[in-house]
Amino acid sequence: MGKGLCRNVRPGAGLAALRHSLKWSPKAALCALGLILPLLSACTTAGDGFLNPAGPVAAALRDHFVFIVLVMILVILPLLIALPWTLWRYRIASKHANYRPDWEFSWTLELLVWGIPAVIICVLGWQLSRQSYQLDPYRPLASTQEPLEVQVVALDWKWLFIYPEQGVASVNELVFVAGRPVHFRLTSNTVMQSFMIPRLGGQIYTMAGMVTQLNLLASEPGEFRGENTQYNGMGFAQQKFQARAVTSSEFDAWANTLRQSHPALDEAAWALLAQSSVLPAPQMFGSVPTGFFAHIVTDFTGGHHAQADGIEQ
Repeated sequence: MGKGLCRNVRPGAGLAALRHSLKWSPKAALCALGLILPLLSACTTAGDGFLNPAGPVAAALRDHFVFIVLVMILVILPLLIALPWTLWRYRIASKHANYRPDWEFSWTLELLVWGIPAVIICVLGWQLSRQSYQLDPYRPLASTQEPLEVQVVALDWKWLFIYPEQGVASVNELVFVAGRPVHFRLTSNTVMQSFMIPRLGGQIYTMAGMVTQLNLLASEPGEFRGENTQYNGMGFAQQKFQARAVTSSEFDAWANTLRQSHPALDEAAWALLAQSSVLPAPQMFGSVPTGFFAHIVTDFTGGHHAQADGIEQ
């Protein structure tokens, strides 16, 4: 009977069936593409994230991430080895596995099951507490230079950067000095948003009527991607900005150019900025009214928190 069946099969039919089974339907192709594209996207954006740090804060975040991965490998690797070994040793056809129906307790297994996870939790907890203190966004960064003060206002769908010491402002372009700490004071003129420059450090939230702080530093000149990571409406995907770390002389020249050839950030310009819109290009202002940042904050609080938060009036 078996030979008869074999004689009825055309030569090459098995190969043809295999080729037919390998033909992808449109749905299968879309599914495969959906799996591949995130991997390709991760590869292309890895160089723009904290795994490729451009400052001490992002470098500390990367080291913390690598430490956690290495510790968790101590759990995952033995599991990946033990599972196939257990399935092979205790398979039905195995003659080497002992049948022990009266087995109840083992100190060795108890120590492995409870002791190792307890040690790992203690190690991770210690590392997390230490890093949380060292990477406190309010904590000034160690440097021989005074930090550059930048006031940040989150808008829909753009970022306003005010330089109180230089008396200028920019929208969707952050310029600062490489090697010099930057002290950010951040608030929002709309819904809660999240400020982040991945290659320089982690994200921090901005909220209307409140002021939060962030300290970052770029180790060398360069251009970095900044963005809002908190969904806030239709223009969320376009709410990005360019962060440029330049030399001290280039920063001074940039500020002087703004003061000499750009308009003031007056009430009319602010009324346009406060509207929900996506700007096609960065916008610059050559002067900013004194206490403008404090006015934005106290507009939501009635002036009760400005002095307590250390905002200039």
